Amino acid sequence: MKIAQVAPLFESVPPKLYGGTERIVSYLTEELVRQGHEVTLFASGDSVTSARLRAGCDHALRLDPECKDPISHHITMIEQVEQEASDFDIVHYHIDYLHFPTTRRTPQRHLTTLHGRLDLPDLQPLYREYRDMPVISISDSQRKPLSFANWQATVYHGLPPSLYRFQEEPGKYLAFLGRISPEKGCDRAIEIARRAGLPLRIAAKIASGADQDYFNAVIRPMLKEPGIEFIGEITEKDKGSFLGGAIAMLFPIAWPEPFGLVMIEALACGTPVVAYPIGSVPEILEPGVNAFLGSTPEELVEGLQRIDQISRRACRESFERRFSDARMSEDYQTVYRRLLEGVGSWKR
Repeated sequence: MKIAQVAPLFESVPPKLYGGTERIVSYLTEELVRQGHEVTLFASGDSVTSARLRAGCDHALRLDPECKDPISHHITMIEQVEQEASDFDIVHYHIDYLHFPTTRRTPQRHLTTLHGRLDLPDLQPLYREYRDMPVISISDSQRKPLSFANWQATVYHGLPPSLYRFQEEPGKYLAFLGRISPEKGCDRAIEIARRAGLPLRIAAKIASGADQDYFNAVIRPMLKEPGIEFIGEITEKDKGSFLGGAIAMLFPIAWPEPFGLVMIEALACGTPVVAYPIGSVPEILEPGVNAFLGSTPEELVEGLQRIDQISRRACRESFERRFSDARMSEDYQTVYRRLLEGVGSWKR
């Protein structure tokens, strides 16, 4: 198949640092190329890919001090994609709804993976207007607020099995990996670690605005407590040793997480997850097999006290069974073929 992948321009593909969507686009693109498909990637010009690269801008926009209006670059890229759409069997978008007005009016086979939260009231009228757009969810939980949308499938994210090395023996700390924001629950992770009497290492990105305010007002004072270490944002090559060396990864979120890539990254390293059962969490994790779930800090502390009951090898095996890039690619190819054949929606 001739396939176009259209990525956000905020980060390169793959991203240098933080960037979940761009990482998934990279893994999917590379696996499709490996399987012999002719793939064109629309992304920032500093992206690295074995596919044909069509640059929507010279550099990723998030860390570009010269970029004041990132949406303008996306609109220009969308026009570029529309002009070339007839060259592809399938155009696969990963840029939310930005392309909907033009895609509706351009003859093409297309679908859109929605990577973000969908429970915002502002999205209701938009998706009702564009309910003809074929869309993919990354968890069944994610799609619930927009049950009326034109859902084609749920496709869970996948990672290359070689990306992270399985670590049989953990270190002596808990891990928190992600972004510093109230909904990600870094303050709750610190509280849980302190109650459990275990050290906590925090590797997290701090965005500007409200997230920076949250860090200054809530997290920074908590870093003075003994056993709490803030590392900051880490690179992809550092994640494996960081997660693999942890007793467990804490995931005490307070929002409907659409997927939670960090959960399967931890499992790939053999590290169990201790989490609140919110959003996609109950779909991704298997309590007693690779995780302990609880609805209160006390229940998560109790789970940590029994963490040695979880087999780290079972964590890795669950990752290999459910969350490889090959499985993700096959799921997407099933949707591609169904769209090309014009048959009804595929269900997992």
